[in-house]
Order: sequence, then C-alpha cells, then structure tokens
Amino acid sequence: MNNIINNFIKHLTTVLFISVISFSAWAISLDDAKQKGLVGEMPDGYIGVVVNNSETRALVESINKKRKNIYIELARENKITMQQVTALAGAKAIQKTQSGHYIMNAAGNWVKK
Repeated sequence: MNNIINNFIKHLTTVLFISVISFSAWAISLDDAKQKGLVGEMPDGYIGVVVNNSETRALVESINKKRKNIYIELARENKITMQQVTALAGAKAIQKTQSGHYIMNAAGNWVKK
C-alpha cells in the first residue's frame, strides 16, 4: 500500500507540475490571485474563492476544471477513488502553500498560512 501511495504522490507531483506549465497563460494570474489573497487552497485539492468577484470566480472555475480532469486520470491510473486523489492533492497543495497565502482550515474558514 505504501508503494501505491508513494507512486501516486510522485505521479501527482509530476502531473501538477506539467499542468502548471500547460496553464502558463493562467499561471501568473493564479500566482497574482494568491499573492493578493483572492484565492486559496482547499483540503479537497481545489482552489477556492476568498474574495468574490467575477474575475476570481472565472480563474477558480478554469483551474478547478483542469485539476478535476487530472484527478480523474490519476484515480483511473492508480485504481483509487476520486476522494482519495483529492484528499492527497489537497494535503500536498496546502503543505506547499507559501506562508502568507490563504488555505481553508478544517472548520471551513480561510486562514493565512
């Protein structure tokens, strides 16, 4: 089981890195949105809206759609559930979140890391 999880984490890291490169048009906008405190990482592996406006919602929707497609593929490849994939992805994203950026805590509140 540990081999499956370790292998999955390696795949997830690689896929997320590739996805960031492939989202190059959004990468600066996502980084800017995080820097400005408009969005944050959630425990379910998706980005959430911290400050609600149409531009932020559009960015979050686009990023989350792409993440979901990646998660579906990872679940298939690793023969695990989407819930397992999103939980692992969320934990990893929160772990990698820079200090001062927002994350959603277990109570569902936005807090600065």
